[in-house]
Amino acid sequence: MIKVGRMLKRHLDNLVTWFRHPISNGPVEGFNSRIQAIKSAARGFRNFENYRIRILFFCGSLNLEPAMSFA
Repeated sequence: MIKVGRMLKRHLDNLVTWFRHPISNGPVEGFNSRIQAIKSAARGFRNFENYRIRILFFCGSLNLEPAMSFA
């Protein structure tokens, strides 16, 4: 218990900051991990555009609906 208490005392400023501003870089790390997995699974792309499209597809920002034309 004494060891845990000392550790909490050493990190008190950071703990208080977390409760005031609960911001984490966890989502960014997860996103980066997915991109690295895509990169290693592909073993190289012929061009950057193919790499970009694959990232957008697997990370959810690629719109697959056909473009509507009102002409």
